[in-house]
Amino acid sequence: MKVSELQPTKVFSIFDEITKIPRPSKKEEKIRAYLLDFAQKHNLQAKTDEVGNVVITKPATPGHENAPTVILQGHMDMVCESHDKSFDFVNTPITTIVDGDWVRADGTTLGADNGIGMAASLAILTDPDVTHGPLEALFTMDEETGMTGAFGLGEGMINGDILINLDSEDDAEIFVGCAGGVDTVCTFRYNRSIAPKDFHYFKVSVEKGQGGHSGGDIHLGRANANKLIARFLFDLSKKYEIVLSEFDGGNLRNAIPRAAHAIIGVHTSHKEAVRVALNNYAATIEAEYHDLEPTLAIAMESVDMPEFSVDSATSINLIRSLYSAPHGVVSMSREIEGLVETSTNLASVKMGADNTIVVTTSQRSSVDSRKWDIANQVEALFTMAGAEVVHGEGYPGWRPNMKSPIMAIARDAYKELYGITPKIMAIHAGLECGLFLEKYPHLDMVSFGPTLRDVHSPSERMFIPAVERFYEQLKLTLAKVSELKK
Repeated sequence: MKVSELQPTKVFSIFDEITKIPRPSKKEEKIRAYLLDFAQKHNLQAKTDEVGNVVITKPATPGHENAPTVILQGHMDMVCESHDKSFDFVNTPITTIVDGDWVRADGTTLGADNGIGMAASLAILTDPDVTHGPLEALFTMDEETGMTGAFGLGEGMINGDILINLDSEDDAEIFVGCAGGVDTVCTFRYNRSIAPKDFHYFKVSVEKGQGGHSGGDIHLGRANANKLIARFLFDLSKKYEIVLSEFDGGNLRNAIPRAAHAIIGVHTSHKEAVRVALNNYAATIEAEYHDLEPTLAIAMESVDMPEFSVDSATSINLIRSLYSAPHGVVSMSREIEGLVETSTNLASVKMGADNTIVVTTSQRSSVDSRKWDIANQVEALFTMAGAEVVHGEGYPGWRPNMKSPIMAIARDAYKELYGITPKIMAIHAGLECGLFLEKYPHLDMVSFGPTLRDVHSPSERMFIPAVERFYEQLKLTLAKVSELKK
């Protein structure tokens, strides 16, 4: 069966169109053009702002003009991760597969985060069976790498009273709060040294980790490929003189790194001992992660002598700081059971052409002071290691409002439809809601969506039956709001 034939077809047919449009973060031109064309085809008003956000508006169903205006909100961009590193997300559409009750992509991220939110908004705008008050559908750009769209939302782009964020990932759960976050970027500057000729060179690699969302999956304890490489190199450096020529791992600040590699050299007299050490290390990691990382692969192969090596002081400082850098859950919430309060992600290590090594990390917390506390701990560590450290602007969290009227309406809609009272939750991942609330303090907000799993990784998938429940909940929620008066 094709994705476009799934139920509800109005949502899935639009989602199928969206998956065919390349839309990496900061390169949303094609999906923006699609949205504007969609509005024109359906005689809907649309506008954009300077940063590239899109708002499509629709008048109320006749008789409901005095209802509160509802903003349906999702983001245009998607995380681009692939098993095939040569996959061109800028120009190549992803291939979707219906796999039993799930939709997934063929070796790449699916982009249901947040393609399904966009599809639901567009379906609502064109569904004659939906009763609603005035609607504004807001599509923001660059949510995944900086929330640029939410930060730069133009004056007067939205005028609604209620905002429904469609970027959540669990059926039968309604979210009323999220974590704030900040990026901490650490830059090492190194001198090039001549690679010793009497050394043997290896490429050490970690591949096929589960990865995942650094907010939604951080509590699962999955392997961080950068940490695994650093751990092996640290242990090796205590026994032998090693030179480091290359270190590359991870890609996105909000994804747990699935793969990493380093090119190192050891004296030729130690090459067999290093091979044995790697085999022993791989066995150790397999035993530690056997239930969490069934596909994880650690390997080592001989390579040609590189053109240069990183100077020894920077090499050891990099290895030590990566090995000792915190990663994972720092603390759990004392207010909401099971919610991660504070975490940090050692996201990526990249070597630049200008003799730099850039380590990108991200911190999240539902408590602003603790977000900055862990960010400052990361700063202190890498500063001691000789790196230059800068923090990003960060984004605020969204404090839960357990008395939210729209939360109660969305909860009652789900219960009326399915006889189940959905859980009222906060999420450790970042949502744009905190930024919207800063600009529009009057907004009453809620977030819900269908079940997604392993987002931000090539294993991303969406549970088909949950999409219909999500869409029906959205329709009934809008119908209930349409009965209210401003």
